[in-house]
Amino acid sequence: MSDQLGKGGLEDAEQYAVQGTLLGFAEHPQRTYVLGELHARPFLPLKLPRRIYHFAFMTDSAQAAEDRTAVMALAEQRGAAPPAADARFHYFDFGPWDLRWEQHAEFTTYTWSTSRDAEEPFARPNPIGGEVSFRSPGELIAAVHLCCISRSSLIRNLGDMFHPQSLCVIEAAEDSARVTTDFQVDPVGFTRILIESTGLTETRAGRLSQRMLEIETYRTLALLGLPMVSSVRAELDRMEAELASITGEIALVEDNQQSQALLRRLGSIAAELEAQAAQTSYRFSATRAYYAIVKSRLEVIRERKSGQYPSISAFFNRRLAPAIETCNAAEQRQRRLSEQLARTTDLLSTGIQSDLEKQNRDLLQSMNRRARMQLRLQQTVEGLSVAAISYYVVGLVGYLAKGLQEAGVLPNKIGLGLVMGGAVPLVVLGVWLAMREIRRRVHSPEDDEQA
Repeated sequence: MSDQLGKGGLEDAEQYAVQGTLLGFAEHPQRTYVLGELHARPFLPLKLPRRIYHFAFMTDSAQAAEDRTAVMALAEQRGAAPPAADARFHYFDFGPWDLRWEQHAEFTTYTWSTSRDAEEPFARPNPIGGEVSFRSPGELIAAVHLCCISRSSLIRNLGDMFHPQSLCVIEAAEDSARVTTDFQVDPVGFTRILIESTGLTETRAGRLSQRMLEIETYRTLALLGLPMVSSVRAELDRMEAELASITGEIALVEDNQQSQALLRRLGSIAAELEAQAAQTSYRFSATRAYYAIVKSRLEVIRERKSGQYPSISAFFNRRLAPAIETCNAAEQRQRRLSEQLARTTDLLSTGIQSDLEKQNRDLLQSMNRRARMQLRLQQTVEGLSVAAISYYVVGLVGYLAKGLQEAGVLPNKIGLGLVMGGAVPLVVLGVWLAMREIRRRVHSPEDDEQA
């Protein structure tokens, strides 16, 4: 029955996919995966008493692939059905032991359980080696020893099993079970959780056990962002001090060269901040996501305070929530520093742009002055050119008149001086008109093309 439940998600997905093809429509390539994901990790019934050993390992994509191969070899070695090639969950029945194997985005879990020697809680503290042997897929991040028992009277000597200063006791599953834990690591290396049933069915026992294992796993994963805060804080202190220094120096800037130097320093800080944010953004986002899962699991188990002991929610509000808020504060500090850098950069860039506009204005004014001087010089040169050309043309007129007199065409009584003097106005006017036409053609080439 358990084996059928463990494979139920894949079977249901295949059934849905087949039904979809019967409709005659083209299916989305991810439809089977999406439908199967809802049934991929079912809550398995749990027959009491039961002792459970839950391990969570951090795994990247390469380690996850190697782990899948190792799990298939383990199933073959013990004569059990291996998981499908693309399965992320599988349930193994190894006789006296059951194994629930799951792969998640960044971690993999192995959950071993047995009813052997499960009557007395934590009587068998460590199954590794003697009872359970498997290959670790990555670095261990969470290890839980959970005992689920059914008793007519609740255990009274909880202080002998748990650390009294962090002991949490709650009524869960509508008061049909008492859950006890201290979130401390025992001498073997496990976090202990005790579930005492006062009316749990096998299905509800399986759900409650699975959710308590998830609470411990996800609260541990949520705290992975906290170690980053220390290094992030030191770097942010330095960058904020540097930004404050640059902001103070902006008011003392005297030239564009100093502004450019400050802008380069701001760019260096911005690059460091972006690199830091890239390294921490995933971890901080994962911290929030895991913490949200922890809170949702606490809501589902419907915990209620039991006696004088604090509830798990109260314990997390005092111990876990401040750590999560510390991570959130570090991320918000990164965001605020980025915004301050952007504003300071805009302020400095505005000053640089203003200086450049002033320089451009002065340059244009200087160019205008030079253009006016060149125009005046050109007009002067043109005037001299008209005079020079007219002088040579009048000289040619004199030579022409002298030739005509010698040829008898022009009477001798008309002097050469009179002829040359009379030609001067006409020559000057003609040369000036010719120069004007040449200047017009030079400055208006479009007119020449149209002509």
